[in-house]
Amino acid sequence: MSENPFSAFTPKKEWLVCVDSDGCAMDTMDSKHHQAFCPQLIRVYGLEEYAGLITPHWMEVNLYSRTRGVNRFKGLAATMRMLAEHGVRVPGADELCAWVEKAPKLSNPALEEAVAAGGGAGLQKALEWSRAVNAAIAAMGDDSRPFPGCREALAAIHVLTDTAVVSSANSEALAEEWTRHGLVQHMDVVLGQDAGTKEACLSALSAKGYAPGHVLMVGDALGDLAAAQHADALFYPILVGKEKTSWERLVSEALPRFLAGTFAGAYQEQLLAEQREILK
Repeated sequence: MSENPFSAFTPKKEWLVCVDSDGCAMDTMDSKHHQAFCPQLIRVYGLEEYAGLITPHWMEVNLYSRTRGVNRFKGLAATMRMLAEHGVRVPGADELCAWVEKAPKLSNPALEEAVAAGGGAGLQKALEWSRAVNAAIAAMGDDSRPFPGCREALAAIHVLTDTAVVSSANSEALAEEWTRHGLVQHMDVVLGQDAGTKEACLSALSAKGYAPGHVLMVGDALGDLAAAQHADALFYPILVGKEKTSWERLVSEALPRFLAGTFAGAYQEQLLAEQREILK
């Protein structure tokens, strides 16, 4: 993957559709959190006696609430704050939370730089956890798969618009998954955690010359919506538990509206109301 993936991307069409990966295009989110993120948190930090407290909190924050899809380090910091509220003081938690608040990028390379620059045990332990998560995800093997309707939708969309993956997932794993499942052929660029935040990626792509109203973000979480709003992009939600019908509706109903300039306003608000109802 290019050091600067934005420099290798040149718009070919008037419209751009950006797509999140985990929990949106790829049915990987639940398994990754249940088999990698949460178990490795408990193991690496030696918090086995608090597993009954940590596990439901982690799933609520990362899967079943309005913070669904949050960056892994923000989820980790949120868990450390929750534990502190319950009287469990994890060594280095304050350093981690401070880094999460101020760091311009929340990724393994950014954390490695912070550790190399003198970061303490809190950052070192967070990096150990994140690396362990990546290893656990790799060990899961071919557990991922696109949601029904996703592959066909991406193929149809790519005929009419430029396309980009915009995800906070590990970049190497992201590229491998999308290549293995034959989805990458329908995308013009794949941007993961190392490329920057979703807000930064969407803003950089939008600045390539697309007219207002010509950039659409497709995501499953309210964080994806916030990133779209930050970049003045439109937003289409893939509804949790209704992924197949969401992908089908994107092609049959939402895409024509997007291309005709009638997506913004009442139609988008109707979609957002449906998403808020599910993630309340």
